[in-house]
Parts: sequence; C-alpha cells; structure tokens
Amino acid sequence: MADEALETYLNDHLAGSVSAIQMLERAVDDHSGTALGPQLADLLAGIRAAQDELRSVIRRLGYTESSIKKAGAWLAQHAGRLKVGGSGESDLARFELFEALSLGIQGQCKLWRALQAVAGKHPQLQGVDLARLERESREQHDLVEAWRIEAAEAAL
Repeated sequence: MADEALETYLNDHLAGSVSAIQMLERAVDDHSGTALGPQLADLLAGIRAAQDELRSVIRRLGYTESSIKKAGAWLAQHAGRLKVGGSGESDLARFELFEALSLGIQGQCKLWRALQAVAGKHPQLQGVDLARLERESREQHDLVEAWRIEAAEAAL
C-alpha cells in the first residue's frame, strides 16, 4: 500500500513538472529578446534537470510513469491558457505565470524533503542527493518568488 502511495505521489509530481515545463517553454518564447528571456531559459533548464532526476527516482524504485497523469497535466495546462490572464507578455499573464511556477517549485521542494524522510525505507534511493535537489528547488523558488512580487507590483 505504501509503495502504491509513493508511486502515485511521484507521478503526481511528474505531471506537475510537465505543466511547469510547458508554461516555461511558452514563457521563453513570449519573452525572447527581453532581459527576462535568458533567465527563464535557465530556469527551464533547471526544471528539466529536476524532472530528469524525478524520472530517475521513479525508475530506481521500479515504478512506471503514468501516461494518464502526464496527459491530464498537458490538458489542464492548455485549458488554463483560456482563462483571463491567458498567455503573452501582459502584466497579469506574467504575474499568474510566476505565481503558478512559485507554487509548483515549492511543491517540488517539498517532494525532495519528503523523499529524504522516507529514504531509509527505500534503499534504492541511496546515491540520490535529495538534499542537493531540495536546495536547488529552494533557490529556484526564491528566484521565481522575487519575479512574482515584481510582477504583482506591475499587475495589481
């Protein structure tokens, strides 16, 4: 039962990373040619690296990736574009992007912390530097949170 719960938990986070990557890919395109573009591209690379680490953890534990959850994340992310903020370079769209990313990255940080707490039950996690992954997530979160506050001042 605990293994099923962990597999579900990891796949939920993987689905979240799919959404984050899609948002960031669009944001990189929307902000190409601006000062923010390269910073968003760097963040995208970091989120992709974290997603690769998560996929590695899933494989190490002998689990499979849930295609259904990833497809659901793709659909939810695309449906989210239809709401008022939409996409593009508007102040509101930028604020909502950073808010969603901030929350997602905070969840990623909590994922790595939770895995540290249960690593003793799962010897397959030996060799995974979960503390480093948590630290990198905190750094990403702090960066995006600063952008979020700046965007809030412009949008609200």
